[in-house]
Amino acid sequence: MRYSVLAILFALPLEAQEMPAGLSIELNALDQVDGACRLVFVARNATDADIDALVLETVAFDGDGGVTGISLFDFATLPADLPRVRQFDLPGTACNEIGSLLVNGVQACEGGACDAPLSVGSRTGVEFLG
Repeated sequence: MRYSVLAILFALPLEAQEMPAGLSIELNALDQVDGACRLVFVARNATDADIDALVLETVAFDGDGGVTGISLFDFATLPADLPRVRQFDLPGTACNEIGSLLVNGVQACEGGACDAPLSVGSRTGVEFLG
């Protein structure tokens, strides 16, 4: 007896898509605000433990790959299984001059999920690297 792949797939129970375990940070938006570029991030802690404090060293590059600044972004607390939105301003920076961002390292982390893998992504035209 032959079954089509679609018939078999539709017969299987649907399961909610699960996020991979770890910490993910998405560059969600950039807004020009009072002479600064405001970066908006969505952070998701998909672990079983809260992060009590997270500070990332982040480097901004221009469109030609030149470093334009290094900043510490304090993401504060990130509870397990709950998304959090954080925003940071880069003073004296025009958003259209940012070519990419790099998480250069973890400056500080406290809590049970600090050893979780970090993934980054961007919903904007600015590349976000980890």
